[in-house]
Amino acid sequence: MPDRVQRMKIPSILLGTAVAGAAALATTAVVVPTVASSASECDAALFTIRSGQPGAGAGYAKAQVSAKCTGANLVVTSNGMPSYTFVKKTPNALRTQDWTWKVPASPKVAASTTSVRRRMGTVGFTVTGIPVYAAMEGPMPASEAFGDPKYNGLLDSCGGHTGPAAEYHDHYINSAARCGFAGNTIVGYAIDGFPIYGTRGCLDTTCTKTAVMKSGYVRTGNPKKDSWSAYTWKKSSSKTVLDKCNGRTQPDGSYGYHATTAFPYTIGCFRGTPVTQAGAAGGPMPPMGLPPR
Repeated sequence: MPDRVQRMKIPSILLGTAVAGAAALATTAVVVPTVASSASECDAALFTIRSGQPGAGAGYAKAQVSAKCTGANLVVTSNGMPSYTFVKKTPNALRTQDWTWKVPASPKVAASTTSVRRRMGTVGFTVTGIPVYAAMEGPMPASEAFGDPKYNGLLDSCGGHTGPAAEYHDHYINSAARCGFAGNTIVGYAIDGFPIYGTRGCLDTTCTKTAVMKSGYVRTGNPKKDSWSAYTWKKSSSKTVLDKCNGRTQPDGSYGYHATTAFPYTIGCFRGTPVTQAGAAGGPMPPMGLPPR
């Protein structure tokens, strides 16, 4: 049966940092793709806020996320609130949002990749309902214009901060349990429909062997400004080094991105065809200028 997803037991090590505080568990029930990515079966159950999460803090709304399968699409709605304590890292406030993302349930690899270098908005979203932005910041302050927000210390420990519209978003995905990801091998989706897996990946179809997936980008400049000019992707023959888009063909033949601890952290480019989003998720960013080409 093609394009199916099976719930099974796999070694908890595949959950990476999500099991750092639960070493006593030998196995953890998670969703594992056996033939194609989870998106092809449109597993709406992946999108949930784990019970026991503390929320953003006193006075803030609780995080909400839900998903449904509609025709050939996966449709996700969220109020954009973090499910963990909000730590202010920018001058911007935190308010609820009205996010709706719609992506294909059976994404296809495109004939050519699409750059994210000048994309100042959403490139994906997490299973906890947080938008994911590319690995660059805006033009202010001028001393850090379009720099790497992680390198410049602008992100909280879960990888996010608030933007000009008081919207919380991630530039880096920390798959730790305290950030809401325990129990998921898939931590999000790109807007082309392909899944974003955690840092660890399967090396065979039964997932008996796993390894940490690594970015293929190396630092060749100063990431403080214009992050995309500060890193260069180097092709590698290693099975654990990712492609230019920060993804790989999985052991089952499907494609998927990986969250990594090094630049570009999530999406290096789109391997599929990015879908133009509608409503708040497709709204223009506040006037901020664009990074160099």
